[in-house]
Amino acid sequence: MTEMNFEQARFNMIEQQIRPWEVLDPRVLEVLATVPREDFVPERYRKLAFSDLALPIGHGQAMMPPALEGRLLQAVAPQPTDHVLEIGTGSGFLTACLARLAARVESVEIFDDLRLSAAAKLHRHGIDNVALHYGDGAHGWPAGGRYDVIVLTGSVPEIPPSYLSQLNLGGRLFAVTGDSPVMAAELVTRASDDQWAWESLFETDLPRLLNAERPPGFEL
Repeated sequence: MTEMNFEQARFNMIEQQIRPWEVLDPRVLEVLATVPREDFVPERYRKLAFSDLALPIGHGQAMMPPALEGRLLQAVAPQPTDHVLEIGTGSGFLTACLARLAARVESVEIFDDLRLSAAAKLHRHGIDNVALHYGDGAHGWPAGGRYDVIVLTGSVPEIPPSYLSQLNLGGRLFAVTGDSPVMAAELVTRASDDQWAWESLFETDLPRLLNAERPPGFEL
C-alpha cells in the first residue's frame, strides 16, 4: 500500500467510522488524523491499520478498533496540562494519541516485549513525554500518585477503587466494565474528595485486562 493510499484510508477511517460514532471533538479528530496508526500495528496487519477491527498484537492482546479509540479520547478529553495514566500500553498507538493531547503520560504494560516495541515506535515519532512501566496494573498502580486522566485499555469486572482515589479533583477515568458480550463503557469524574460522578457512555465488548477476572465463586 502506498503512502497516498494510507492517507486516503486514514481519511476514510475518520469520515466513515469515527465521525458517524459522534466523535466530533476537533482535537481528537486532529490527533487521529496525524498520529500514523499504520506505524503502530504489527507489520503483517499494516494494510488493515484503518479497518474497523481489533487487530491482534500478540499474547492474545489486540488494538481497539479506531472508533472506540476515538470515543475514549473524546470522553476523557485530555488537556495540554494533564498528567495521564494508561493501563495497558499495547501497540502504543493510544499512548501516542494521549501524549499528543496531554502534558505527560505514564503507561503500564504487563508484557515487556510489547512495552519495548511501543517504546521504540514512540521514540521513532519523537514522542518523548511518555514513561513506560513494566508491571501489572489490573488492580491498581499506587506508585504513580494522582492523575488528571486514567484509562484502562482492557475491560474489568468493576473499576478498582484504588484508581478512583488516584484521580485529581475534576479528573476523568475511562473503563469498560461488566462481562462479555455486553459491557458498559463508563466515564467516572471526581467531583470532590469523597464524591465521583458516573456516566454510562455506550455498550461495547472489550477483551479483559489480564489478571482482572473475578475470583472463582464471586457473585454480584
